[in-house]
Amino acid sequence: MQLNPIIKRDVRVQSRSMKICWGVFVYELILALVFFLVMLIIQEENKYSTSNIYSTLVLLYPILGVTQLVVLALIVPVRTASAISGEKERQTFDIMMTTSMTPFSIILGKVMTAIIQSMFFVVASMPVMALSFVIGGMSWSYLFWFFAVALLMSFFAASIGILCSSLCKRSVSAVIMAYGFYLVFFIATVLPGLFAVYLSSYTTTFNVVSNNITYSYQENFYLFLLVNPVMYLIEFFVKIMTGESLANEISSTSGMMRTAGPINLVTTGNRWMIVSTIMFVAVSFLFLWLASKRINPIKKHAGKRAEKRQ
Repeated sequence: MQLNPIIKRDVRVQSRSMKICWGVFVYELILALVFFLVMLIIQEENKYSTSNIYSTLVLLYPILGVTQLVVLALIVPVRTASAISGEKERQTFDIMMTTSMTPFSIILGKVMTAIIQSMFFVVASMPVMALSFVIGGMSWSYLFWFFAVALLMSFFAASIGILCSSLCKRSVSAVIMAYGFYLVFFIATVLPGLFAVYLSSYTTTFNVVSNNITYSYQENFYLFLLVNPVMYLIEFFVKIMTGESLANEISSTSGMMRTAGPINLVTTGNRWMIVSTIMFVAVSFLFLWLASKRINPIKKHAGKRAEKRQ
């Protein structure tokens, strides 16, 4: 299997630069500051307590994990948002498109390069993350689960950045648009759920009763949370730390467990994480496909010839 030339070139060029080294240094510095801050807080809270302080060190896992994912969410879109628009600014985009590579392979190469760089940061942070496992007594499998979640979130963030990069001619505009997409996924996916709460509080909704099981159409609005990164991370860390499912708890307390329909199927057992992971992968590949269609020169030239004929 031949390695993607885009990955080979970009990784080789960036590995010779000091930027990646300074990036890892700043990344580790942020984690070190958070680590010492958490340790200081834990020490102060247990100063006059007779309980075992080592049991509270398990909190290092979600705190350091969230810190890393937030940093990656800010870094990865910036790197991919300048992938295509940066080639246009350097006037090397047309040369790149004359190669034998397909537009999708070019897009995939740019995304994989950003993911490999983000994994450099995650791997470099493993010694710090491992402290919560060595001292806190957590299972080492959780460390690899976090690595998988970081890989998924990096892929999702990179797909957003590459789509914005294909739509914009300037890297600055692409970065701003990428963060705008973030707001859409963070905020717009919550609004349907709030609207469902409003409907359940102030209006009478249309229900279907079948075999003593009620199905309310307003509960489908909660399905938008499947593509909400915040909900995904909260569900993951709650499942790791407590063994319970937050989505299952919400559905049981709100009465959705007594209803039929998609929301009941998704919130049963561990299905929320599985379905949400599939949704994130599907949306990411959709963004990659749209970006490849955007930069496809054959489609553009065909459209121009059609306009001239008309």
